[in-house]
Amino acid sequence: MKKWEQQTMKIAAVGAMALTLAGCATAKSSSSQGNNPGKTIKIGVNMELSGSAAGYGEQQKQGIQLAVNKINKSGGIKVGGTKKKIKLVIRDNKTSNTTAASVAAQLVNNDKVAAVVGPATTSAGTAAIPNMTKAAVPSVSPSATDPDYTLQKSGKVQKYIFRACYQNNFQGSTAATFVTKNLKAKRVAILTDNSSDYGTGLTKAFKKQYSGKVVSSQTFQEGDKDFNAILTSLKHKKIDAIYAPGYYSEIGLIVKQARQAGIKVPIVGSDGMADAKLAQIAGKSNATNVYYTTPFSTKASATNKLASNFMSAYKAKYGSTAPTFSALAYDSVYMIKAAIEKEGSANSVKIADGLAKLKNFKGVTGTTTINKQHNPEKTISIEQLTNGAVSKVYNVK
Repeated sequence: MKKWEQQTMKIAAVGAMALTLAGCATAKSSSSQGNNPGKTIKIGVNMELSGSAAGYGEQQKQGIQLAVNKINKSGGIKVGGTKKKIKLVIRDNKTSNTTAASVAAQLVNNDKVAAVVGPATTSAGTAAIPNMTKAAVPSVSPSATDPDYTLQKSGKVQKYIFRACYQNNFQGSTAATFVTKNLKAKRVAILTDNSSDYGTGLTKAFKKQYSGKVVSSQTFQEGDKDFNAILTSLKHKKIDAIYAPGYYSEIGLIVKQARQAGIKVPIVGSDGMADAKLAQIAGKSNATNVYYTTPFSTKASATNKLASNFMSAYKAKYGSTAPTFSALAYDSVYMIKAAIEKEGSANSVKIADGLAKLKNFKGVTGTTTINKQHNPEKTISIEQLTNGAVSKVYNVK
């Protein structure tokens, strides 16, 4: 009996030791969760570089590269007592949700990046979330604007998902207030791109905030070229303004055809119009009395030294005026840098912690604080176009 008891005690002791060791192993595994840097800090880019959103993706890639070049030129990112340079790993998601998910898996599992910038669109970004979350690697989207992008279905925040842009409901409600207070428009027509959550979300927010009368609400699809039937139906209605949230490719044609049809009322839209191509498509003279919400104004350099330096560097590198999406992508990289330096670590979990705590971050698109939903709180601007050029900027808080 004593022999059996002694043997049992030995087994118990061995078992306890095994449990202790297992506990240590678990703790070690937990503390090393996510991806860690090597000699460099790898930042992945999951971006729409081909397909229907390639125009935005290319602009964002340029902003990302400009930021990384500047950071590396100054020695890199301070991590504790050392500095590490950034190594970019750029992959094209081809404006495909399936490919975006696959790219996310490649970046976090094969390339072992510590953070990701992108995707540009809400749908591609949402498709990437499961792989980002599983690997405990944060992503910052420069332009995914759907209100629910950073949230789980339960309403709980997505721990590893952040954005540098404000969401559609803020844009739409701001536009509605501007149309009412600044343009004094009591009757509006709404033209919505219903082929994406972007257009429908903006319209929903606008309608909820607008206090006047919506006399006509019509829709169009991405890729549409002829809007004359819609515009003809509006010509004989008494309207004070048109709200048309969407991308420059379609809105440029709407502006052009509206002016050709003799419709001269203000046309108000969203940040998808914040591109020089809008005036090229519409024609400079037609792009007059046109307004859009934007997180970055090309006139910002007058009061923001960071913006001024960014715009000069962009012009020198790419030979054109910096577009909004390049500015947002540039800030996305610097948000990751700020998070690393705040935490003193380039471990991906720590970067996510740092991003969640970001307050009063000074960027080219303004001062940003990340709230509990991982959305940026920042000033919104409305640019006015006259003969295809920005003639006035309204700052709205």
